[in-house]
Amino acid sequence: MQIKVNGKNYDVIVTKKIGNRNTYLRVKDDLKIYVTTNTFVSNKEIEDIIIKNQDSIVKMINKEEKRVQNNEGFLFLGKRYDIIYTTNPGIVLGQEKVFVNRDVDIDKWYKKQAEKLFQEHLDIAYKSFTRKIPYPTLTIRKMTTRWGVCNTRDHRVTLNLDLMKKPIYCLDYVIMHELSHLIHANHSKDFWSLVEENCPDYKKIKKILKE
Repeated sequence: MQIKVNGKNYDVIVTKKIGNRNTYLRVKDDLKIYVTTNTFVSNKEIEDIIIKNQDSIVKMINKEEKRVQNNEGFLFLGKRYDIIYTTNPGIVLGQEKVFVNRDVDIDKWYKKQAEKLFQEHLDIAYKSFTRKIPYPTLTIRKMTTRWGVCNTRDHRVTLNLDLMKKPIYCLDYVIMHELSHLIHANHSKDFWSLVEENCPDYKKIKKILKE
């Protein structure tokens, strides 16, 4: 099934389930429109729903196009490298290119680099933090919707592995953000004041991370 949105044709992937009460629209990185709806909703009704929500779909498409563009190539600490696949073991960074063995698990490589780097920057942030806080435990994992999480009960800071792809100042901001939650567990005005106290450029960096 295809439909024209904003002058372009897009594939529509429809999943129908008996238990679905509502119709959900999503655009993924393949730039296809995914529709999840009830079994008894007709294709004509689906087309009408898409047309009715065309403005929202265009925004989703634009967002995914930009995200895909930003993720092209190999990203390491904010720098983009052209990928050259080789039979040599591991991953080797050059000036403009990265040499990658096809059998390498890239996320495991990122994780190994992150374990040392994230801990070093967490220690630096902890020492310079303007309030007295308990020393946090660090966890690193991939997350789809957050750059960081702070568990205030056990003083654990979890950082998104994908911060390895961003400039180092993004990592420092996220750390300061999560450490600030050890004082303010919400996103109140006082919380953001504390973030700014420790990261004056946080608004600019926050905007970069949203991209």
